[in-house]
Order: sequence, then C-alpha cells, then structure tokens
Amino acid sequence: MTNQTSLVHGREYLAIPGPSVMPDAVLQAMHRPSPNIYDGALIEMMPALTQDLKRVARTDQNVAIYIANGHGTWEAALSNVIAPGETVLAPASGRFTYGWAEMAEGIGAKVKTIDFGTSSPWDFEQIADVLRADQAHEIKAVLAVHVDTSSSIRNDIPALRALLDELNHPALLMADCIASLGCDQFEMDAWGVDVTVTACQKGLMTPPGMGFVFFNDKAQAKRAAMPRVSLYWDWQPRANPESFYQYFDGTAPTHHLYGLRAALDMIHAEGVENVWARHQHLAKAIWAACEVWAQGGALHFNVADPVYRSHAVTALRLTEGRGTPLRNFTENHLGLTLGIGLGMEDWDGCFRLGHMGHVNAQMVMAMLGGVETAMAALNIPRGNGALEAAATTLANQA
Repeated sequence: MTNQTSLVHGREYLAIPGPSVMPDAVLQAMHRPSPNIYDGALIEMMPALTQDLKRVARTDQNVAIYIANGHGTWEAALSNVIAPGETVLAPASGRFTYGWAEMAEGIGAKVKTIDFGTSSPWDFEQIADVLRADQAHEIKAVLAVHVDTSSSIRNDIPALRALLDELNHPALLMADCIASLGCDQFEMDAWGVDVTVTACQKGLMTPPGMGFVFFNDKAQAKRAAMPRVSLYWDWQPRANPESFYQYFDGTAPTHHLYGLRAALDMIHAEGVENVWARHQHLAKAIWAACEVWAQGGALHFNVADPVYRSHAVTALRLTEGRGTPLRNFTENHLGLTLGIGLGMEDWDGCFRLGHMGHVNAQMVMAMLGGVETAMAALNIPRGNGALEAAATTLANQA
C-alpha cells in the first residue's frame, strides 16, 4: 500500500488526434460472437453500410474497403492509378504528405515535393508554377493532404481543384482525409476530388483496422489503363463484389464492420452537417482558451491563422521545450493523454489536442482544465481566464 494520493484513478481521457474516443455504442456493437461470413445478417448489412460510408464522404462514386490503417490506404490508392516510373506531385504542409510521398516512391513512382514547412498552408502560386512547367503532363496525380494531423493545417482542396481546372492539367486530385472525414467539411464530388483515402479510427469512431478508398470514373479509367495492379490492392472487385469475400479479398473484419455500422448510425442520426458544426464550435472554444494562455508568452499556435486550422486537432508550441513535461504531467497525474509533437522539429516543445469524433462540450472543458492544471503545476507563464473564455464561447454557441 502506498501513502501517495493519485488523481489518475477513474476513466482515462485519450485526447490525442487518433485513435479517437470510441463510443460505448460502437464497442457494444463489437462485443458479440463471431458471425457467419457465408450467409446471413453480416452479408445483408454490406450494401447499406457502403452507401452510408459514401454519404459521409459526400460522394455517389465508388468505395473500396481494406483491412488496413491509413498507410495501407495510401498504398492501395496509389497502386491502382500510379505505375512505376510515373510522377506525382506532393505539396507538403506537415509530416503526412511526406509519408504518402514515401509510399509512392516505394511502389516505384517519382515524386516532386514542394515543402511549405509545418506551420503554413499551401502557396498556390508555387503549385501553379510547377504545374505550368509540366507541359508534357508527366505529373499523373497530386497527393493532397486535407488535414495534416501532425501540424493541424487544413488545406484548401476546392482551390486546388480550381487550379488544376484553370491550367487544364489532367492530373488526378487525390485527397488524404484520414484526419478530416467526419470532422471537417469535405465534399468529394462537389469539390472534384478523384480519389479519397481515409481510415476508421478518427472521425469514423471505430477502433483502428479498416481503411477506405473512394474513387470516381476518371480514377477508374486510369486504373483500367494500368499495366498491372496487385491482386490484393486492386479496388475493382472490392468496389463491385460478386460475392461477400471480394469486399475484403478474404476473411472480413467482422467485428469492425459491426462497430462501423453503429458509428455510421450515430453520424447520420446527428446529420453530417451538424457533425461538422459541432467540431467547428468545439474547436473555437479550444482556440479561445489557447489565445488567453498565449498572453503569457510561452504558448503559441502552430498555425497562426484560424482559417487554416483543423477543427479536429490543434497543434501548439511551448517555449523552452515544455511540451513534453506538460504531456507527462497530464498523463501521469490527471489521467489525460495529449498528442505528441509528431513530425515537428521542436518535438519537446510541441503538443497536440485531439478533438475529433465522439467528443462534446464537457469533454473539451475537461481537457482544457487538465492543461490549465498542468501549466499551473509546472509554472508555465500564461494569461488568466482561459477556461472562462472557452466556457463563454460554448455558451454563446449553445
């Protein structure tokens, strides 16, 4: 027996930008015996499930499901439309564009990267210069990360589509929505996105293990012209299965599907537009608190302009490398786990607040209260009244 009092006992709060908090309804839906994968309810569930997935992505096009994380869907998408030796353009505003680009190199593609740093969105003049110079249209796709989870930058996908159209460039517009689908507004068809990749563990509120690739007819035409596509990654049978096993090229991720069904029911009961609005309102409350803390001179937003900030994750910087001590304090003393400074040059100075998926106002206030407590314990300079600012923001929005 110890004499030391601990404040961590109770339900822990995982406030990282994915995996997100899993709803009880999702976990309960997964808590069941293994189903029959040859006949019955699971097979009958799939057509409506795929339709409801497409409703979240705002597309009437195709979807392929993979037993994979987001990195798997990166490779799956690339493998269907990019042949070895072909070129892709990667405008980078964080670590995850580089990850996708490295995946492209791994399948034999050539990559042109434009680095905008970790605190700035895309500069469309620079992108335009590269596309204009590509008179032979060697660039076959643009790898566009909508929200980079590492930097919390939210890039302008419709503006990129408009630029491609203005320049009459035929490259596929491929969007990584792993951190944004079901959180930030995303409109695949209306925005002219050709291929969308995402995964289940963030806005879709399902334990990690499934990834999704949505694709339109233009992307399918490129797939049809490919000299070869890996049998496992081929999206054609998955999107147009004649038998249930073809959805997954083998045994289905049965319990993940039940969990996803419950998550989609929650999303559509709330309404996708309302889900976007909830994330936006909660993000504004978090930013209001951070703006007050920043008055002390130690805390800074990684993305200065709120126009370019994700509504699902906020990346922050603390002077003198105090991000890691703050995260250690909240986890070890409060039971609150914050995100690491992933992909940032100042790892120990950075931390991230995840506010995606199954999250509400009282959870956000608890997270902010934990950060305030840690800052007080560690004597981090800060402005006064951060929680009041967040509470006022939420009250006004309610």
